[in-house]
Amino acid sequence: MTPDLLAPLDLAFWNMECDRHPMHLGALGVFTAHSPTAGAHAADLLAVRAAAVPGLRLRIRDVWQPLAFGGAAREPVPDFDPLDHVRLHAPTADFHAVAGRLMERPLDRARPPWEAHVLPGEDGVSFAVLFKFHHALADGLRALKLAAGILDPVGPPARAPRAVESPRTPPSDVRGLPGLFPGLVKDALSDVGRALDIGASLARSTLGMRPSSALASAPSGTRRTAGAVLDIDDVHRVRKSAGGTVNDVLIAVVAGALRRWLDERGDGSEGVAPRALVPVSRRRPHTAHPQGNRLSGYLIPLPVDDPDPLGRLGAVRAAMLRNKDAGPHRGAGALALLADHVPALGHRLGGPLVGQAARLWFDILVTSVPLPGPGLRLGGHRLAEVYPFAPLAPGQSLAVAVSTYRGHAHYGLVADARAVTDLDVFARAVADEAEALVTACEH
Repeated sequence: MTPDLLAPLDLAFWNMECDRHPMHLGALGVFTAHSPTAGAHAADLLAVRAAAVPGLRLRIRDVWQPLAFGGAAREPVPDFDPLDHVRLHAPTADFHAVAGRLMERPLDRARPPWEAHVLPGEDGVSFAVLFKFHHALADGLRALKLAAGILDPVGPPARAPRAVESPRTPPSDVRGLPGLFPGLVKDALSDVGRALDIGASLARSTLGMRPSSALASAPSGTRRTAGAVLDIDDVHRVRKSAGGTVNDVLIAVVAGALRRWLDERGDGSEGVAPRALVPVSRRRPHTAHPQGNRLSGYLIPLPVDDPDPLGRLGAVRAAMLRNKDAGPHRGAGALALLADHVPALGHRLGGPLVGQAARLWFDILVTSVPLPGPGLRLGGHRLAEVYPFAPLAPGQSLAVAVSTYRGHAHYGLVADARAVTDLDVFARAVADEAEALVTACEH
């Protein structure tokens, strides 16, 4: 049986991980509850449904065969037990406090790398589910698809994906390699040119910029989470008045929130322009093998030092337009594409070093995860709020993820708990900045 090898970027994520910097995504969903036992019922339901989702039965194992030496592959677990992954916790009055502690725990690498933690609310009228998926198993879109498999069905069954590309598998016979040599040389030269282009863009992106020390920290292995919710109608009101896209507005809110937060904690925002990495999906629709990460990114300066909310939005809009004109395959944000051209053993040996170098590439991650329009439910209980959580890069103290769902934009915030003791202040700053943008557009 041909192994289902991890794509290069998946392999990079798998090898970047260390105890103090787990590489899993998260999402905290808050559900309305019809009874105090709704959480326990949800945990039972998740366990039963997880057993029937093939993607949740896959673990990752090392591969030491020729042409994939040092790689890793997904394989189904024959004795898969969903109770190893679905856990019911004691009731709590603070979902984010518990989620932060759970997000700092690495997933068990010997098992399928995902977990679902059910958190009953002390109020008896709500419960939450924290999903964790390793980035090597799924990116945001794939994680959403896996989670959807254990939530209540929405709409008609999806059609089977159309096969448009083959999985990455090594040739079983090396005798044909000499004939491939000219093409390999051409590809290698092209890769060198791309690497130099990306490297030059990265160097230019650092000129004249000053990040804030508040966004950098020595790794502590601790995590804290928080959330903020905006009315999407307010976001559209700003977009229609000032121009740009919804994403431009959501990123500009982050820039303004950073300014407020830095000033309030005494770090100061003058001259600060941290580099934000904005991931861009390169996933093709209806691919036969959608589990691999297909990501590039845009690298933009956040105009934290600009005192005008509309000025900040204009600067974000201009930076995003420059990135879109260049495309996701060029520029400093496209550094992730080079993972495709590193041999498997190189990822295994260099993964920890690449993770440590993230702070030299960008200062804060700002990512968006789309959610389906129809309301989601679990056991008939309505999903009221959902906060996506991104992995925190080594040496960084804060990451921001945003999802739009049911008329609201939900900001999921993850921070190093020792470096950022005032994450709730940043969460409030997000809401305050959105209000300031709306007010500025009305005058």
